[in-house]
Amino acid sequence: MARPSTQTIDPALDAAALLRRVGFFGLFVILPVVAQVARRATVILAPISVALLILASAIDGRQRPLRASGVRLLRAPAFLAGLLVLAWMALSLVWTPFPGPASERFANLVATILLTLAGYMALPDRMRSANLYLLPLGVTAAAIVAIMLGLFGDSLMRGVPDDDNALDRGLTLLALLVWPAVAWLRSRRRDREALGLAVVVAVALAVSPDLGQIAALAIGALAFAVTSFRPRLGVGLTAGIAAGLLAVAPLLPFLARPVGAALFGPLSPGVLTLKSWQRIVTTEPVRLITGHGFETALRGRVFGLIPVNAPSTALFAMWYELGVVGALAAAFALYASVRRAGLDVPLLVPGAMAGFAAAFTIACIGVGLTVVWWLTTLAITILVFVAIERGQFRTRRPKVSRLKLPPLGEPPTP
Repeated sequence: MARPSTQTIDPALDAAALLRRVGFFGLFVILPVVAQVARRATVILAPISVALLILASAIDGRQRPLRASGVRLLRAPAFLAGLLVLAWMALSLVWTPFPGPASERFANLVATILLTLAGYMALPDRMRSANLYLLPLGVTAAAIVAIMLGLFGDSLMRGVPDDDNALDRGLTLLALLVWPAVAWLRSRRRDREALGLAVVVAVALAVSPDLGQIAALAIGALAFAVTSFRPRLGVGLTAGIAAGLLAVAPLLPFLARPVGAALFGPLSPGVLTLKSWQRIVTTEPVRLITGHGFETALRGRVFGLIPVNAPSTALFAMWYELGVVGALAAAFALYASVRRAGLDVPLLVPGAMAGFAAAFTIACIGVGLTVVWWLTTLAITILVFVAIERGQFRTRRPKVSRLKLPPLGEPPTP
C-alpha cells in the first residue's frame, strides 16, 4: 500500500510565490510594453509591482535580513554620499525662489528613493531563474511593439488619444533595460540570444530615431565591449569619465564652445546653448558654491531667471541648483557606485557598466535632474540589476573523483 505524502502544503507560501511572480511579470513584461504607448505607465505600474514584491516578502520572509542589509548600506561610501546630496537638497529649500514647487518635487524624490530601498530590501536572497527569464521576454516584446509603432504608428494609434512623449519615454526605458537583460542571458551562457536581443532593441531605436537614445545605446555598447575584454579598464573609464564630467561641469562650456563654433558655426543652437551656460557661470561665480536652490533650473527658465536656451542636462542642473557641495558629493557617489558595481559578479560587470554609461549619457543629453518618470526609470533599472545579481548562485556538489573509495563497509573519506 502506498504511503500518504507527508509533505505539508503551506497556502501562504504559495500565495507569496504567486504574488512575487505577478510582481516580476508586471515589472519585467507589462511595464516595458505599456510604457511604449502610455507616458505615465512607468510612474503608475512600478509602485504597484514593487508593492507586490514587498507583500510577497512579508509573507514568506525570503528576503535578506533587514538589519544586516541596512547596516551594509549605511557603511557604503556611495550611499553616505547620496545622503549628503539629499540633505543638501533639503537645505537648499531655504534659499530657492520656488519653495512650494521645490518642496513638492523633493517629496516626490524622497518617495521614489524610499520605494527603491523598499524594493531592494524585499528582493529574495536567491532569485528563481523562472522569474528572471521574464526580463528578456519583456524587453523583446517591448522592442517589437516599439518597432510596430515606429513603422505603422499612425494607423495603429488611430482613434487613440494622443499621448505626447509616450514612445520617447518607453524607448528610454528600453535603452536601459536591455543591458541587464543581456547580462542575464550571458550569465546563462545564452550569448546568441543576448546578441539577438541587443539587435532587436537597436532596430527599435533606429526606427524611431532620437539622438539621446541612440547615443545612449552606442556608448553603452562601447562600455560593454571594453569591460568585456578589459574589466578593470572598463570599470575605471566608466567611473572616471562619468564622475569627472560631473565634477568639472562648469568648465565644459569654456572648453567645448570653441570646438563647437569651429565645427558647426558660432550661431548653431548647441554653441548658443554653451554660450548661455558660460554667461551664467561668469555672471554669478559665488553661486557656484551654494547653488540657486532646488528646482530653479527648470522653473527659472519659465520665469525668465535664466535664458530660455540654457542647457537642460543634469550636469547643468546639478551645479546650478546645488553648487559645489551637491555636485562634488554626487560625483563621489557616482564614482563609488560604479567602482562597487565592478566588484560584483564578474559575468554581470560589463552589463552594469553599460547600464551606467547609458543612463549617464541620457542624463547629459537632456533629461532634467529630478523628473519623476526619469527617477522611476532609474529605480526600475537598479532593482532589475539587483535581481539578476541575486540570481547568480550555484549549488556546489562534491565530485566523485575526489572521493577515495574505502573497503566495503566503511564510509567514504575525502
